[in-house]
Amino acid sequence: MIYRFRVILDNDTEDDIFRDIEIRETDSLEDLHNTITQSFGFDGLEMASFYVSNDAWEQGEEISMFDVSEGTNAVRTMSETVLNDIVHEVQTKLIYVYDFLNMWTFFVELAEIVDEAEGADYPNLMYVHGQIPDTAPEKAFEAEDLDDDFNELDDDIDVGDYDNLDFDENWN
Repeated sequence: MIYRFRVILDNDTEDDIFRDIEIRETDSLEDLHNTITQSFGFDGLEMASFYVSNDAWEQGEEISMFDVSEGTNAVRTMSETVLNDIVHEVQTKLIYVYDFLNMWTFFVELAEIVDEAEGADYPNLMYVHGQIPDTAPEKAFEAEDLDDDFNELDDDIDVGDYDNLDFDENWN
């Protein structure tokens, strides 16, 4: 079977930027990663990860390019994860982050599952809409996005008043 994905750049501009991609359900997430980077014009040399997502586009389990867990808790890697093991009719959404310094973020959604077309080459870039900007869109965080329970400056302590701080200045 063939998975048809729509890959949408997460940006705050008026212009939608997306690619429609066909890929075999038995290909790996690494194959999808390579297809996405090529279709958006990236060189593919930066680190990237997929995240399982729900209908609200909340970031779940990470599936990375490499296992950097140092043996403590092994993580799933793109090369070892087959598409139909992670994406199917019930679980259709992934978040893809490319280049962790610039944080290119994409919403990846399974749009359709179809039969393989005889003589077709896969993966296949079906449709291109919009040009990717020169720099990654900056994320604007609203105050409501922050956790109100954690505000380290809201504790009525004057950090400039060294005489009344509760610590031993000769601790070492």
